[in-house]
Amino acid sequence: MNNPPPTADPGSPEPAQCDVLVIGGGPAGATAAALLARQGRNVVMLEKAHHPRFHIGESLLPANVALFDKLGLRDELERIGMPKWGVEFVSPDHDHITRLEFSEAWDKTMPYAWQVRRSEMDEILFRHAAAQGAQAVEGCRVREVVFDADGADVLAALDDGAQRRWRARFVIDASGRDTFLSNKLKAKQKNPKHNSSALFGHFTNAERAPGRLEGNITIFWFQHGWFWYIPLADGSTSVGAVCWPYYLKSRKKPLKDFFADTIAMCEPLVQRLKDAALVDDAVYATGNYSYTSTHCSGERYLMLGDAYAFIDPVFSSGVYLAMHSAFVGAEVVATALDQPTRAATERRRFEEEMRKGPREFSWFIFRVTNPTMREFFMYPSNPLRVKEALMSLLAGDIYGKTPIWRSLRVLKTIYFAVCTAHPRRTWNAWQRRRRNIRDLGPLAGENIVEAQ
Repeated sequence: MNNPPPTADPGSPEPAQCDVLVIGGGPAGATAAALLARQGRNVVMLEKAHHPRFHIGESLLPANVALFDKLGLRDELERIGMPKWGVEFVSPDHDHITRLEFSEAWDKTMPYAWQVRRSEMDEILFRHAAAQGAQAVEGCRVREVVFDADGADVLAALDDGAQRRWRARFVIDASGRDTFLSNKLKAKQKNPKHNSSALFGHFTNAERAPGRLEGNITIFWFQHGWFWYIPLADGSTSVGAVCWPYYLKSRKKPLKDFFADTIAMCEPLVQRLKDAALVDDAVYATGNYSYTSTHCSGERYLMLGDAYAFIDPVFSSGVYLAMHSAFVGAEVVATALDQPTRAATERRRFEEEMRKGPREFSWFIFRVTNPTMREFFMYPSNPLRVKEALMSLLAGDIYGKTPIWRSLRVLKTIYFAVCTAHPRRTWNAWQRRRRNIRDLGPLAGENIVEAQ
């Protein structure tokens, strides 16, 4: 990694100095920048876009609430958010809806979260980091990072093409699915156990549940994957289909029409949208949904949140894992800068912490479309507190002291026992999943939006 410094225009100024340079101004980057600036460090945060900017991933977990408390932003989230007390599951193979509430988790102190417009939430976090003392620069895309024994030279470009340079003692990659450092270091890998794509849009006048159920997220299973249904505080509803790649590759018509055809495959969703209208006629599509990196730290850098790994969003874990990684990562950066002899130990702890979240969620994500797991969600029961443990997982309560792990092991044992008792169904499900996750190459129209 010891390469020549990045080149710049001959007339460009000497690089500005900073302690920490953060690539990306989303939840992970803005949280890390705020925490490090609070420590009195010289922090620069570079965001390629301008806030407010569109982003998907609007459903938060109850474990997020404590993180917003620590940042002093809970009131701001209450102002923009739709309270989310639980989740409901709708299956094509069952004639009932199952509703689960976070108050049914092991720890009863995390009973709700919020559904949010990410454009609003992300801007709140970004402006907060600036208020804490970070230099927050928008419209500034990082082009190159070159590390040496003492830090890194960073070359970036503003919207008008002007180049900026920084000399940083430490670099945090919070570039999200751009995975800047993971790509640079050739560390990014497709997740071999999962492969999905998504298409989504926002609707007005979509049906809402009454009372406190209004803000709950709904998961609809259908033949090619599953739908999310997320009511937002401004009256709109986010609807998305997470599909196996073979299905999205089958598209032969405009994205808006293809999305309408996909929704038509799920009659309960059709009923909720019967009086709804698509906002701005805009439908989005994205592919290569799940990936991981071989590592997430080095002597002078960390990768946070989606810059390290991304998993299927069925359990809404993305923002929580990103922000949690920022809290842990800020401690690692402080150690690396102030107590370098302890840095290697702290990085090892960070690596394990970063692997834990995706690992614990993924065991269930990989099986969420399996008929046995679907039965568990549609007919929940609580022997040996397995339901409470599962709800704790869904709430994001995986890093604390809540003793859920024994019960989750019991739940996994029950799962395997039920699978063994139904060998034909299990075999067919395994074969179907094997076909579904096969790699079909890049998707046509990947990461696009069509408005008509």
